[in-house]
Amino acid sequence: MSASRTIILSVWTYLLIFGLGGLAFCLQCVLAPLTWPFDHGRRITGRLFRLAAIGVTKLSPLWDFRVLQPLPPYRPRRTVVVSNHCSQTDPFLISHLPWEMKWLGKASLFKVPVLGWAMFLAGDIPVVRGDRGSAKGAMARCRRYLMRDTPVMIFPEGTRALGDEMGPFKDGAFHLAIETGADILPMAVAGTAAALRKHDWRFGQARAYVAVGTPISTRGLTLEDLPALKEQVRAEIVALRQQITPLTGP
Repeated sequence: MSASRTIILSVWTYLLIFGLGGLAFCLQCVLAPLTWPFDHGRRITGRLFRLAAIGVTKLSPLWDFRVLQPLPPYRPRRTVVVSNHCSQTDPFLISHLPWEMKWLGKASLFKVPVLGWAMFLAGDIPVVRGDRGSAKGAMARCRRYLMRDTPVMIFPEGTRALGDEMGPFKDGAFHLAIETGADILPMAVAGTAAALRKHDWRFGQARAYVAVGTPISTRGLTLEDLPALKEQVRAEIVALRQQITPLTGP
C-alpha cells in the first residue's frame, strides 16, 4: 500500500474512532443517570462503548478483525480475563466478544478528550503505572466488579510487546483471581501489531484474530499456588496464539 493511501485511510480511521466514540459518549451521558441506579456493573454504558469499537473495525478498510469460532460455551461472570498485548488496537478486536468486561487501563488514556470520558462512563478502571496507591485502588475496584459477577479484563504483561515474544506476566491479575475465587479466562490476540505499530501514528492493514481458551478455576488455591497458576495460564495463551497466528497472514 502506498504511503499516501496509508495516510488517507489512517485519517479516515481516526475520524471513525472519534466520531463513533463521540456518539457513544453522547448516548452514555443520556443513559448513565437512568441506568446506573440499577446497573451496578455499568453493562449498558460499557456495551455502548464496545459497540462503537466494533463499528470502527467494520467501517475501516484497513482492518479485518475476527473472533475464532466456535467460542466455548462458558460465559464469564466472576472472571478475570487475561490476554497477551500486541497493540493499542487490541481493545477494538477484543470488543467483538459477546460479553461486557471492565478494562484495567493506563490512567493517561482516560484523559483523552471524548474517548477517555467514554471509558470512564463505560466503567473501565484507570491505573497509574508504578504508583502503588493507584494500583491498590484499581484492584479494589476490580474486586467490587467481580463480586457483582462482572468480569474484568487485564493484560498481565502490563504493556505492549515490542516483538513476537510475550513479555513477563505480572502477578496482579492472578493475585486478584485467587483472592476473589474468580475463574481465569485465557485469551490470545494475533495480527493487531500490524494494525498500529508502536511509536507510529499511522494505522496499517491487518487481519487479526482473538481466540478464547478454557476457563481455569482458582477454587481452593492460595497465593502459594500463584507461580504455577501464572505459568499454566501463560502456556494456554501461547498455545492459543500459535493456533491463530497463521490465520493472520495474506
